[in-house]
Amino acid sequence: MELSRRDFLVLAAAGILWPTPGRGEATPKTETLSAAASEALGRSPLVYVSPLRRDGQESRCHAEVWFASDGDSAFVVTSAKAWRARAIRLGLTRARLWVGDHGEWDRSGETQTFRVSPTLLAVASLETSQEMHDHALVLFGSKYTREWSDWGPRFKKGLADGSRVLIRYRAVGA
Repeated sequence: MELSRRDFLVLAAAGILWPTPGRGEATPKTETLSAAASEALGRSPLVYVSPLRRDGQESRCHAEVWFASDGDSAFVVTSAKAWRARAIRLGLTRARLWVGDHGEWDRSGETQTFRVSPTLLAVASLETSQEMHDHALVLFGSKYTREWSDWGPRFKKGLADGSRVLIRYRAVGA
């Protein structure tokens, strides 16, 4: 599903793409997720992310990453220099996510088995508030309990010093 300019403006006006000043966050719209994607978000340790170019095509950059889900959103903590983060700063806020664990993405493109996983289209934003960072870190800690004693401090430090960013991928379709 691709957002038309009209759909984008309607969603923006409704506060779904970003909060309207003085009104707080929009209520999550979980019905935008397919049953398969919703179920997969609850059990998968990884999502595969591809920012979408202005023409709607996937970028050549795909990556498997840890994520934490919350309603219709998937949070990702990543390097501030990663293409996922740079794409958002360049205005490329649409992305496709595949939910499932298929191991490391094959850069040769020959074995992209992740493509059989449930997928969702999302609008990405960089979350900068300390409150949102704290919330996401709690979600990550609950999900990755075995790894969190090592990775939790790294994520927290990176978010504090700006070497990492928190990305929210809010589902807008399947």
